[in-house]
Amino acid sequence: MRENHGGKPAGNRRHYRRCVPAASNVAVAFLLLAICVLYLVFGPANSDLDLAIPRIRVKFKEQPVRTAVPAPPVAAAPAPGKATDDGEDSRLPPPRQLTDPPYSLGRTILDYDARRSAWLAAHPEFTTRVAPGGRPRVLVVTGSAPGRCPDPDGDHLLMRAFKNKADYCRVHGLEVFYNTAFLDAEMSGFWAKLPLLRTLMQAHPEVELFWWVDSDAVFTDMLFELPWERYEPYNLVLHGWAAKVFEEKSWVGINTGSFLIRNCQWSLDLLDALAPMGPRGPVRDRYGELFAQELSGRPPFEADDQSALIYLLVTQRSRWGDKTFMESTYELNGFWEGIVDRYEELRRKGRPSDLGDGRWPLVTHFVGCKPCRRYADSYPADRCRRGMERAFNFADDKILRLYGFEHELLNTTAVQRVRDETGGPLDADDEELGRLLHPTFRAAKPT
Repeated sequence: MRENHGGKPAGNRRHYRRCVPAASNVAVAFLLLAICVLYLVFGPANSDLDLAIPRIRVKFKEQPVRTAVPAPPVAAAPAPGKATDDGEDSRLPPPRQLTDPPYSLGRTILDYDARRSAWLAAHPEFTTRVAPGGRPRVLVVTGSAPGRCPDPDGDHLLMRAFKNKADYCRVHGLEVFYNTAFLDAEMSGFWAKLPLLRTLMQAHPEVELFWWVDSDAVFTDMLFELPWERYEPYNLVLHGWAAKVFEEKSWVGINTGSFLIRNCQWSLDLLDALAPMGPRGPVRDRYGELFAQELSGRPPFEADDQSALIYLLVTQRSRWGDKTFMESTYELNGFWEGIVDRYEELRRKGRPSDLGDGRWPLVTHFVGCKPCRRYADSYPADRCRRGMERAFNFADDKILRLYGFEHELLNTTAVQRVRDETGGPLDADDEELGRLLHPTFRAAKPT
């Protein structure tokens, strides 16, 4: 049933909001405005009235302040003679000071010869002499810095240098150990070989002789075999001249880029005697000054292991001299500058059978060059790199000829065939080729 309200049905009734008169809104606005004016006139800033009106502090998001970041300082190139190759000291602990206790390689090793003999007796399967001919067991030791070379060509040159050593060792049946770690943080640069050799001696009592070869030294007579019998009475074999060391006290009387050292107590004692002169920092600098005063012709750069060894031989000859042999009948460590431009001449003359001055150098050592970086200590980098390439190619030709190839020129990597293919063994009619392909012999026996 519908209700009627004013003639409209109740079901369709609409609700209307009752509007507030506009005059009331205007009055309220004027009242608020009047209060604000009174506050500004009689407020706390202009009167003694203390109206406790809350204040709102609006804090905007602060923009970051941009400050200029200074560029990192450019590292200066190491001074000539420094051993900080390729930033190798950048992650090492602070250097030893002159007021610190003397450095040592570790606890003193005593009675080593007897303990080594006992180990060998207990392990007869490991002999100190090997075939052919019962020569001493030899481990060739070399290495390079832990980090990558800063120069793009450096790692390639180091790779070729190691290939060269691996080729020589394979031809002569020698073992090789390549190290890329600093076993002792204080023995960096020249001195890294000391803790390495000490560790290898203890780890490999079956090895009779360790043959250290620098990373920048290249074998260039792949056929030559060392006269092992000649060195039987000695514990240390160096390329050098006794007169230059003991009479002239020349700092270049020997070179430690390629040397042999026997696995024995005497050698461990020698490493211990050298070690206090090698810690990086002020100690090394101070001994460098001492060597400059005591050794003829030596500049006053930081101490190196070669100068330290000469200093010990001169000042303690009775202790170390009798067991040290200085080899000068062949190039155990030939200086590169007088060799690299003569390779073609040496090749034309053929390989002499005597031990005269005209024989091929066993090792060409690039002293003063740095294969891992562009700047060199004493020679233009481009000349060093050209010489290294020629030495690598000259030596590699001896290996490539085993398979019928050789380089077209020593200044290029291009190769050419020099022997026709054959259906039989390559060394069937070539004794020298057979010696290199099958190293079960003494490659050469100097007299």
